[in-house]
Amino acid sequence: MRLSVRGATDGIGTSGFSVVGFLQYYLNELGDRVYMLKKLDPMGQQTCSAHPVQFSPDKYSRHQITIKRHFKVLMTQKPCPIL
Repeated sequence: MRLSVRGATDGIGTSGFSVVGFLQYYLNELGDRVYMLKKLDPMGQQTCSAHPVQFSPDKYSRHQITIKRHFKVLMTQKPCPIL
């Protein structure tokens, strides 16, 4: 797979300061990823994000498990279903 970058000057504003943008990509006719900063490719289709999704842990999960354990509503504390 060959990588190419388009729109390298797209991230520079009129004041000369660099504008931070997220790297996007689209697939060209050969199936290669073409990286750019724009949201639309030359054909007008939406580009895909080149950044993976970040996981943010639930800061209240420990408290929620403690409460469920106290009131005996954890999945492991429920009686077996009668078949």
